[in-house]
Order: sequence, then C-alpha cells, then structure tokens
Amino acid sequence: MQKTSAQFDDVITLCRDLFTKKLSDYGPSFRVLRAPSLTDQIFIKVKSLRTFQTTGTSKVGESEEENFIAIVNYAIIGLIQLEKGVADDYREDREEMLHLYDHFAGEAKALMLRKNHDYGEAWREMRISSITDLIYQKVLRTKQIEDNAGQTVVSEGIDANYFDMLNYAAFCLIRLREKSFPTVKTSEN
Repeated sequence: MQKTSAQFDDVITLCRDLFTKKLSDYGPSFRVLRAPSLTDQIFIKVKSLRTFQTTGTSKVGESEEENFIAIVNYAIIGLIQLEKGVADDYREDREEMLHLYDHFAGEAKALMLRKNHDYGEAWREMRISSITDLIYQKVLRTKQIEDNAGQTVVSEGIDANYFDMLNYAAFCLIRLREKSFPTVKTSEN
C-alpha cells in the first residue's frame, strides 16, 4: 500500500502541475461551468480514450496520459463546483482554488486507500481499457443522476461518482507510468 500511496501522490502532482499552469493561463474560468458541463467534458475525454484504445490511433494527437490527466482535473473541478456552486464570473482567488484542489485530491486519496484495502488492489490486475470502461459507466450514471435533478433512490450521488472517476483515472496513470518505466528486478528485490 505504501507504493500505491506514493504513486498516487506522483500522478496527482503531475495533474496538479497542469491544473496550476492552466490556472495561470486562464484564471479559474472553470468557475462558470455547471456540473453537467464538467461531466460532459469527462464524457468527451473518455470517448476519446475508448476510440484510441479500440483503433490505436488519435487524429488530434492526444495521448492516453493526457486524457486521463484531464479526467482527474475535470473530476476535481466538478467537486469544487459542487462545493462552491457556479459563479457568474471567475474572479476567484488562485490560492483558494489550489487549496480546494489539494483538499479534494486528499479526499480522493483517502477514499482510494480505504477501497484498496477492501479490494486488494484489484485494479493492478485489470486492463486499462476495462478501467476506462468503468469511468465511462460512471460518466453515464452521473449524466442520468444530473438528468434526475441530482436525485437518487439507492445510489451514491454525483460527488461519489466524480471521486471514483478521479481514482480510476489515477490508477490508469499509475499503470501507464509503470509500463513506461518498469521496475527493474534485482537479486535484492
């Protein structure tokens, strides 16, 4: 679990770095987006991933890693929007946005560690395409909940789905990084 915790931190740092750079470029312009718009942004990214995973090509040149980073960031932005509500403008404090990013990333990590304990890190043995399908399923569920004005009978809410999408995308980023930089086994391992 120690390894997973550190790997999770590494991919969140990667995602946060891009979020911070975009925050510098655009400010917190995402503050005007309603939750369904963010869900649709994740929908676009997961559809792109499924196309790439099926065909092996991307005509716009977005890598799997870039799409999974986007899913992590859009999920965190969705959680920020659920917490703060939609703004009519985006004159928000940059440090507050980074604090909220860190807060939700921390909550996601805590959830991931609890679930990892119970499920025995099953995601490590899953195909990245299967995890992508789980993200897609979560997006479709979230869209249905949004279409139902946020009401559920027995299911978790929108926030829980955003957390799951975030964690699944982080798992895929970890797996992709492991494929790019495999651990070298030595007699000491």
